[in-house]
Amino acid sequence: MLIGNVGAEPDVRYYEADQAVATVSLATRERGYTLPNGTCVPERTDWHSLVFYRRLAKVVEQYVHKGDKLYVEGKLQYSVRVDKRGMEKKVAEIVVDGMEMLGSRANVQSAPAAQRPDGGPSQDGQSKEPEAPATPSDDTVLPF
Repeated sequence: MLIGNVGAEPDVRYYEADQAVATVSLATRERGYTLPNGTCVPERTDWHSLVFYRRLAKVVEQYVHKGDKLYVEGKLQYSVRVDKRGMEKKVAEIVVDGMEMLGSRANVQSAPAAQRPDGGPSQDGQSKEPEAPATPSDDTVLPF
């Protein structure tokens, strides 16, 4: 499972009988922190290659854009590829089984409060009150 931001527009390709495959780069971030002995551990960003197949790839093509926040679940897959110079490179990709869109940077910044994820209308059309964000206790260190 990963939660992160999409780094570039998805690359979607079609093959046999209208089947699709989409690749997406996802950035995850681990916040910096200070250890009890005073050592500062800097913030770190990791990039992950995600691969979506069939119907999920079509959903990605239509709805996922650069900057969107995603929650994904999948399997880690390793393969060997040959680069332009003929060198073999071992590549790790996450083959995504499930995805949930957590928000779009453009929609959150430009949408009125009633349409935002935190104050959007409920299924019955009524606006709901925004929920207070959960705050961890001071002794909890979050990895992101």
